[in-house]
Amino acid sequence: MSNTVLIIDDEPGIVGTVADVLADEGFTTLSAASGLKGLDLYKEEQPDVVFLDIWLPDRDGLEVLQELREHDPRAAVIMISGHGTVSTAVKAIRMGALDYLEKPLSYAQVLEAVHGALRRRRSSDTVQPSVRKRLDIASELAPPPLLPIVRNGRQHQKTIKRSTVIYGLGLHSGKRTAMVIQPLPPSSGIHFLTLPAETVIPAHVSEVADTDYATTLARDGESIKTVEHLLSALHARGITNLFIKVHGEIPVLDGSAIEFCRVIEEAGVEGQRVARKELVVDRVYEVGEGEKSLTLEPYDGFAVSYHLRYPPPIGEQRYELELSSFSAYKEEIASARTFGFMKDLKMMSELGLGSGGRLDNCILVGEDDVINTELRYADEFVRHKILDVVGDLYLLGYPVRGKVTARFTGHRDNIAILRKVLAENPPVPAR
Repeated sequence: MSNTVLIIDDEPGIVGTVADVLADEGFTTLSAASGLKGLDLYKEEQPDVVFLDIWLPDRDGLEVLQELREHDPRAAVIMISGHGTVSTAVKAIRMGALDYLEKPLSYAQVLEAVHGALRRRRSSDTVQPSVRKRLDIASELAPPPLLPIVRNGRQHQKTIKRSTVIYGLGLHSGKRTAMVIQPLPPSSGIHFLTLPAETVIPAHVSEVADTDYATTLARDGESIKTVEHLLSALHARGITNLFIKVHGEIPVLDGSAIEFCRVIEEAGVEGQRVARKELVVDRVYEVGEGEKSLTLEPYDGFAVSYHLRYPPPIGEQRYELELSSFSAYKEEIASARTFGFMKDLKMMSELGLGSGGRLDNCILVGEDDVINTELRYADEFVRHKILDVVGDLYLLGYPVRGKVTARFTGHRDNIAILRKVLAENPPVPAR
């Protein structure tokens, strides 16, 4: 028997598009042009999944969502909107929507969303209510591996106070992508959940699959691209426990970490009254060759010194960050954007990278000058390199107590130093 999908939207073009996509895949579709008609159809037909527009002629889509959930707490609802806001998306997710898509909808988006909704509905149907909470995926996440050089620090573990949603483009995929961040209990660690496949990927160096132009995590054929900017903000703020649901690639936003900082602050940060563990660097670790080098050495705090050299118009730049506070990170580093060169655009395009690069989310460098924007700092390029280092180094699963000194290095070197630390400090077996 085919699954039934109800589309509640007053735009015939959207209804037709979604219905055509689903019909190609063998779904039965129903449609309603108003909230009231949609509610009546749901009660009569009990469809498996609902696509629900935020804006309807007779009522707010969120009101319809609430009524659907009151009638059937298991209702699998996917919200859609052409002009919704982040706050609307956040509210919809909190009210029980499984997903939130922005119009125009792509073929892949529709199928990913409906199959993900069906999987979650089937899992809830087969599990008894008394044990459903125990089997919640977020409650079964393993903490990061415990290394011999991990010690209890002076601060508490932290998570966010409430879930929130972030939307944007993927820098390298060029596709619209969405991300939900949710709090986790103490000693959980940071974990990604791929959508719609629902593969859990820990934020750990052991899961790094690619470091060309960005850091990509992968497991079981699923991947999460461009994790470094988000992890940089989390490292700087001391967020140790977080669940991140994302469609393939972290949104690039403006190409820096400042928007992630803002979202974290809006969601609120919650201390968890459990000692935060830190990775305490106990010796000098080094990778690189020739002029290119990266060292990690003992230090009472966390600092990054970076020396950068590119042909003009960038030239030679040096900067050092002492991560003494989140405000210092926001002031000195968080707003520094990713950058690329006109001469590399063809090659990146051939590799399927950089498709999401826009005039407002990266610095584009030509032969003689920056082409598309005013720099936020005179030395914005080296500051962004430090932003990347702070993010990549969080992939050992713990805040770092040590100092990084880098010359002309990138993501590959950041990951190489972590692998060296891991090789020389094998995880302590669990007892």
